[in-house]
Order: sequence, then structure tokens, then C-alpha cells
Amino acid sequence: MFENEALRLLVAVAKCGSFTQAAIRLNYTQSAVSRRIAALELQAGGPLFDRLPRGVRLNPAGRALHRHATDVLDRLARAERELAVLHAGQGGLLHVGAFATANISLVPGALRSLLDTRPGVEVAASEGPTDILMRRLMDGALDLAVVSDYPSGLPQADGVTTTVLCEDELCVVLPRGHRLAEAGTFGLRELRDEAWLQSAYGDRPTMLADACARAGFTPRKVIRIAEWTGKFGYVAAGLGVALVPSLAARAVPDTLALCRLTDPALRRTVHVALPTTPLPAALELRDLLRAAAGSQDPAHRPVR
Repeated sequence: MFENEALRLLVAVAKCGSFTQAAIRLNYTQSAVSRRIAALELQAGGPLFDRLPRGVRLNPAGRALHRHATDVLDRLARAERELAVLHAGQGGLLHVGAFATANISLVPGALRSLLDTRPGVEVAASEGPTDILMRRLMDGALDLAVVSDYPSGLPQADGVTTTVLCEDELCVVLPRGHRLAEAGTFGLRELRDEAWLQSAYGDRPTMLADACARAGFTPRKVIRIAEWTGKFGYVAAGLGVALVPSLAARAVPDTLALCRLTDPALRRTVHVALPTTPLPAALELRDLLRAAAGSQDPAHRPVR
């Protein structure tokens, strides 16, 4: 492998046409330049310059290496500039992850504010469950993630710190023709005979299982549906009911009824997760997320 400094000397000597002038330009001694070029020629397998009575010029091998050297050095210079901008928080690529319902309004609003003030930042957004997002943060694949303790608690990850963004109420979504659709707030036990639409249940503790146990019953049936569109479709067809966080209220179709429950423990905590050495743009996004979470109306649409 050719050393970057040796390639810089090659380019400088080619431009100046002289070892002596290149040494002056780069603040080297003439003998140091001669030694480095000789070592580079040895590594390249032969001479790179024709030695002339007045200076030097690239020979065919030198021109070939010079072409690659200028390309490499240009790429390194661009990388250096990009990293400087990235670490200053003024630009660069920011990898952001979030769970599905955070992407309905919370995260997009904060990202819009970030890009308005930092147009040089490019966001690579991804969506996934909290456990996967935490692993990706730990592996360095994400610069920031919005995660939650629903449905099975917040997993720990080495090298990742979390900060609470907000408490998010869990409501229940029902078909419009359901007997409780117009009842207002009610206890979870009123739904003891319903089938529940849930992405996870039974294989590990979940918030729904704990809440049903507090209400004195076990769901008669759990239908495993992960995507919100699927849950809403099943509810609309009268096949079950589902817990819905208030962050997702805006996405609930008007054909369904969104109702509150009396159990005060039926709420999740939303966190922002960062690596221990976050990028400045990630810290700014964290602050914007805090502001957005603080201004969120817990009922994005009327909740009974």
C-alpha cells in the first residue's frame, strides 16, 4: 500500500517539476523529498520520474500512479471536509430510527425542524421495533433512535444512553358499532370477552397481559397482528379490539372509535436513545424531539 504522504510528495514534485521546489512548498528538506521519492519508486517497482538537467518530469509509470494519487488525495480531502462538517453538526449523514407510531407525527415534525435549520444534514431514516433499534445503536448503525417500553419493557444496550421524552397514554380502538363505542372512558374489564389484536403475547410479559391480570381476567383470544393497518382492518371487521397509543391517534380511521381506559398504568414511556458519544446533529434532534413531545396534545383527535 502506498502511504498518503508519499503520494502527496509525488503530486507536489510533478507539479513543481523539481525536488527542491516541492521541498520548499511542503516545508521538507530536499534530501528528505529525494529519500521519500526513492522509497516510493522502490515500492512502485521502478522509476517514476525522468531526471532532467533542470528538474524532473513524470515518466509513463509516474503518470499512471499520479492519476490514481490525485484521485485518492481528492477523496481523502473530501472525506476530511465531510467529517469536519459532520462533527460540527452542520451537515453529513444522520442515521435515525424509530418505532412505527413515533413516525406518525413526533419524529417527522422534529426532523422537519432539524432540516430547516441544518439543510446540510442528510437523514437516513429507518423503522423497527425497539429491541432491534437498540441493537443497531449498539452496533453503530444508528446515530439516534426513538424507542419505548411497550409492549415488553425497554431493553438495555451497552454504550447506549436513554432519556425520557414523554408518557404516552394507551387507549383502545373499537368498531363504531361496538356497545362501548359511545360509552366514554371505561374499565378494561368491560372488554374481557373480546379478542385482542396484539403483536406479542404469552411468550414474555406484556403490558396488556399485566393490565388484564389487574382487571381480573385473561383475554379469551389473542390474534397476532403486528402492523397497525392490519390491526385497524381487523377491528373494523369486528374481529377484535386493540390497544393504541395516543401518538398513533392521528392515524386511527374515522370509521373506528378511540376510547380511553381507566387503568392509570396503561401508558408507555417513550425514550430517545443515543450512543455515549453522539454527533452534534443527533443532540440537536434530541432537543427538538423533547420540544415536540412536550407540545404533543395527548389526544391528536377526539378520544372518548
